[in-house]
Parts: sequence; structure tokens; C-alpha cells
Amino acid sequence: MVAEELRGMSAAEVDGHVRDLREQLFKLRFQKTTGLVDAGAKLSVVRRDIARALTVLRERDLASATAPVAAAAGSEEQA
Repeated sequence: MVAEELRGMSAAEVDGHVRDLREQLFKLRFQKTTGLVDAGAKLSVVRRDIARALTVLRERDLASATAPVAAAAGSEEQA
């Protein structure tokens, strides 16, 4: 999934997506270990998708943490 699609989702939806991806990663690791499927390439894709989703969540956390500080600084400059 592209980062722009993740940014269009709510935080709860992104959390659910991360949960699904982690479950999928677990299953792929299990399949690889048991030798059922050669899931090497798919493992890296799923890991990147998880990292991408977590990055979007972190961006939101940082934006919400700096927004009140920026608003306070803007009101001080006007005074």
C-alpha cells in the first residue's frame, strides 16, 4: 500500500492495517520455517508495508505534538 493511501485513512484504520500485516508476517515466517512456501520476497514486502504504516502513524504523532507549540509561538509573535 502506498503511503498516500495510508495518509488518507484514519488512525484506527491504519492500526488495524498494521495488525493485519503483522499477522500476515507471522504466517509467512511460519510457512518459510516449515518449508511450505518460499516466501522470502513476500516477507520483505510485508516488512516494508509495516514500516510504511508505522511511519505514517509517527508523522501524525509528531504533527499533533508540534501543532500546539507552533500555535502558541504564533500567538506570542502577534502580541
